[in-house]
Amino acid sequence: MKPVLGKSRKRRVVATSVALPPKRLKSLLLIQALWVMASGLLLLSACTSAIAEQPSLQETVTTAIPTERAIGTPIGTAVVSLPQFTNSPSPSVTPKPLTIIVENTLTPLPSATSASSLPIVFPTEGATPESAWRPPLYPTPWALSPYDHFYFARPFSVNVVTWPIADYRYGGIFFRPEVVHTGIDLPADVGTPVQATGPGTVVWASWGLFNNAPDYKDDPYGMAVAIRHDFGYKDQPLFTIYAHLSEVDVVVGQVLEVGDVLGKVGTTGFTAGPHLHYEVRIGANDFFSTRNPELWLAPPEGWGILVARIMDTYQRPLLSYAIIVRSEATQRAWIVKTYGGIGANSDPCYNENLVLSDLPAGVYQVNVPYAGLNNRLEIQIFPGQVTYFAFQGFKGYNTELPPPSGIISTPTP
Repeated sequence: MKPVLGKSRKRRVVATSVALPPKRLKSLLLIQALWVMASGLLLLSACTSAIAEQPSLQETVTTAIPTERAIGTPIGTAVVSLPQFTNSPSPSVTPKPLTIIVENTLTPLPSATSASSLPIVFPTEGATPESAWRPPLYPTPWALSPYDHFYFARPFSVNVVTWPIADYRYGGIFFRPEVVHTGIDLPADVGTPVQATGPGTVVWASWGLFNNAPDYKDDPYGMAVAIRHDFGYKDQPLFTIYAHLSEVDVVVGQVLEVGDVLGKVGTTGFTAGPHLHYEVRIGANDFFSTRNPELWLAPPEGWGILVARIMDTYQRPLLSYAIIVRSEATQRAWIVKTYGGIGANSDPCYNENLVLSDLPAGVYQVNVPYAGLNNRLEIQIFPGQVTYFAFQGFKGYNTELPPPSGIISTPTP
């Protein structure tokens, strides 16, 4: 039969299924499963190789490195250790613990011990009290070198915990730039008994000491006591001043011995809180004849004093200049400022403009920043002695003492 032109031929497709034997079907399924597993293994191997080719990642930990900062407290400026964060690899670096050290608090400090215990003078007879915050004082007068004149005991009993307020040391500036602090401020509770630091006669016991006007109640010193002592220094009389008292328990002309109570701590006069303002005057009993009391108060046994002169390269004293002193043993740090200017009188032996007393014997680091550089000095504080250094700008440090010149090392009656 011939095909008809113009008409398409339809092809019939028939779908058929072929039944496989069971054994062959199982073989095919097994082959398929093996192929999937092989593909997965190849993919995993490729990923592992890619990861191995990437740079290795190192775990880091944050380490707190202590640094200092001054903060305000109800009793003065405190020095605290604050964290400064840096990244260090782990585990080779162990973070240092963060410690906070506050100046002028009741926290006792570790102190050096001496081989023998020296007596301390107290107002009443009996056993020497124990003190948790400091050792007993060296006996007065105390002088291991011809420069020293530690003639006075402390104005509080041994159990009263107190250091000079950091911002109110001798030579500090407040109120006005031309007014410097002519003593040290010792914080204590209102009503704390104040003791005479040396034997002598009361020459003032009222208001008005600064203005020399008895009963003048607007006087900056408030209620105050002045003692002329039974001994002098280099043929000049010595006086001690006790100001801002809440009450006065002595009268003019009264003879006192070391440790006699003369009054109680208060807030009279120009004060921001309860404390004792203590001065040492030489030659005359006036505002302009003061010396740094930290060079006249006997140190605790095993503790010493740091004395310095901080200058620029041209030997000009740096005024109100802050330096840092740190104990290697305890890591306690002090921020100390130099004298502020007119009105602060240096000791003729040291010609100093910075004093830091009550330092337990040991190794210390001194850091003086100058012209963007940190100048570090390692020094040794010795028990019952003065450690001296001078800093002169780009010329650096000098630890030699000035030569003695006819210095009297014991009190003159």
